[in-house]
Amino acid sequence: MTEGEVRARRARGLGNDVEARTGRSYWDIARANLFTTYNNILFVIGVALVALGRYYDAATSVGIGLVNALIGTAQEVRAKRQLDRIALVSAPKVTVVREGRERDVDPAELVVGDVVRIGAGDQVVVDGAMVGIGVLEMDESLLTGEPDLIRKRAGDRLFSGSFCVTGTGYLEADGVGSESFASKLTATARTFAVTKTPLQRKVDLVVRFVMLVVAFFSVIILAAALFEGLPQVRLVQIAAVLSGQVPYGLFLMITVAYALGASAIARQGALVQQVNAVESLSNIDVLCMDKTGTLTANKLVFDGVHPLRGASAEEAAASLGDFARSASASNATADALVAGLPGEKRPIIDEVPFASARKWSALAFDEPERRGVYATGAVEMLAPYLPPEDAAPDSPLAREVRDLSSRGLRVLLFAHNPDVTTLHDERGEPHLPTLQPLAVVSLVDELRPGARETIAAFGELGVELKVISGDDPRTVAALAKRAGFGEDAKLVSGPELEEMSPDEFDRAAGEATVFGRIKPEQKEGLVDALLRRGARVAMMGDGVNDVPALKKASVGIAMNGGSSAARDVSDLILLKDSFAVLRPAFYEGRRIIGGMSSVLYLFLARVATTAMIIVAVTMIGLDFPFDPAQAALTTFTVGIPAFFLTLWAKPQKLAEGLLPSLAKFVVPAAMLTTLMGAGIYAIDHEVVLNSPLVRADIPNEFQETYENYTGITFGSEGTRTSSPPSRPRAASPSSSHGPPSSSSCSWSRPTGSFSDGARR
Repeated sequence: MTEGEVRARRARGLGNDVEARTGRSYWDIARANLFTTYNNILFVIGVALVALGRYYDAATSVGIGLVNALIGTAQEVRAKRQLDRIALVSAPKVTVVREGRERDVDPAELVVGDVVRIGAGDQVVVDGAMVGIGVLEMDESLLTGEPDLIRKRAGDRLFSGSFCVTGTGYLEADGVGSESFASKLTATARTFAVTKTPLQRKVDLVVRFVMLVVAFFSVIILAAALFEGLPQVRLVQIAAVLSGQVPYGLFLMITVAYALGASAIARQGALVQQVNAVESLSNIDVLCMDKTGTLTANKLVFDGVHPLRGASAEEAAASLGDFARSASASNATADALVAGLPGEKRPIIDEVPFASARKWSALAFDEPERRGVYATGAVEMLAPYLPPEDAAPDSPLAREVRDLSSRGLRVLLFAHNPDVTTLHDERGEPHLPTLQPLAVVSLVDELRPGARETIAAFGELGVELKVISGDDPRTVAALAKRAGFGEDAKLVSGPELEEMSPDEFDRAAGEATVFGRIKPEQKEGLVDALLRRGARVAMMGDGVNDVPALKKASVGIAMNGGSSAARDVSDLILLKDSFAVLRPAFYEGRRIIGGMSSVLYLFLARVATTAMIIVAVTMIGLDFPFDPAQAALTTFTVGIPAFFLTLWAKPQKLAEGLLPSLAKFVVPAAMLTTLMGAGIYAIDHEVVLNSPLVRADIPNEFQETYENYTGITFGSEGTRTSSPPSRPRAASPSSSHGPPSSSSCSWSRPTGSFSDGARR
């Protein structure tokens, strides 16, 4: 391709350019958190109070809503920045063939039709078909979650995000930019979404109900105040008090509770990326987990060598140890053999490295101590090269394999031909001679630390557990049993799911426990099916192939040692790759539920009491009993106790009948408190205002303060004015020797007035 053709294709939008963003700007995030319905009401009231010079009242009325909005904004901005940092493709330069020669370019400069050179160690940055001669061994574990190498030839598809382990070849780009496989997964990962927990939904319901009640009372009270001609400043103050009855502090308390929970879990070894993740974990019904890298430590452990055909165990073990150390390419199987067997590295004259398509590897030696071809791999893949008697279903080899497989062990065959020293035919293709079985090798997947204990704990709590893997279903089932799953676990494979109708798929998702040979899109489908059945689902994964399922689940949990994409889209990250932290995280979530349930009782009792006092005082003809400053005191009288209730809470499950239980407590408590509060307020009016202390001379500075606050001229017989108050009159000399008369210093008012009760 020429440079002119490259420029023309880039102009048509066929370049490898992808804009990395979450789809929401910083302004979108700030607007969504700041300008809610309730905040808008508070802001209007705050502006009115500022216009009337009531700066303190404005601050106390708007402050808590503003603080909570800022906390929410900061959390979502942090999430946006994390999501924007997702990058599945990290190759700094790629080699492209243009105008007949190779040159290095930035990946963003590639266009559709470019021919890209792929060599060992390179990461594929665009999708395309392999062209020309050559064979590549590709590592697609970042995309599929499985560590086996995939053999690629001309015409085979190469996907962005995969790595070349061995070989050299070329691909012709046809999927670039947002159309590439990696970019599509990344776009899914960058979609920002917040899933509310059951507790958050109940709190939202309670707050909406309270807002309706407050709106109803506000209309009645403000209409009565307007009818009496109340000054503007007092109207705005009453509106601020009424709006303050909405328990918006609940949201702040929830945020504080989540922050405390996140801090506690961080000390255990987990990072909380969504503030509600800890509480969400405590509400899950189903916990789904991947096998490779999640349930297991992505590490094999040598179990034993089981000799065949009269071979000695010592000789078979020594040969296998030399084989593992002499191979040029290392993998999890070779590492396990090297760690578990003695041996030494020997020179080889030919080699066929392991590939997923072959499922075997082979070495050729030409030394007196070690001569011939040695091969190891899956029994079924090496069976065609064995003598018929060894490949028979009732042979000693077959019986040994069945016995070991039934115990959940991975089984390999180790075979030998001492007379051949070549592994390729005349065309250069890998080729094996007839082999004699030496031994069956058993390996075991190493479970994550604390996996058994955590699985047992979740089982006791009634959480349903499922394993979803791309590995063979029988292997996954055996491993699940070792990890503590029941013996009667139902098994379903990916090909079986493909043949099912939507209803059968949903039923299988709910009934089966172990899923094998599952594709990435099927993982997401299984999570989606469980959600449709009404379950709250947690998904654990570590690879890019897990990203859609992690995003879909109610709670996404990633291993810190997994892919960056999986970490960035998850709600909870296990920093030490250990299951053990899930148990304290679960109980921490239950503790949050216990604390917030108690806080709900406290906040709603305060709201109900305040509303009933306002109604009771108005009905008996007294003044409006509150002002914004008094309402702001609830930050201390309710907020501080609520904080310690959250801090000292005991773990408990979210009660199904929480709302009826709230009503049974709140109504009697509010009625009793209202009787006491309204009674004290009535005594204040009828006794205190008529006491000798009140009838004494009232200082000028008190009169001025009263007029500045209420907008009512002191001694005006209840007359209201919206104009700036006049300078207060000094008390007459005659009044210094006796109580003032009502004509010289009056606080009189018509019955039911809202005029002067604010400071009493």
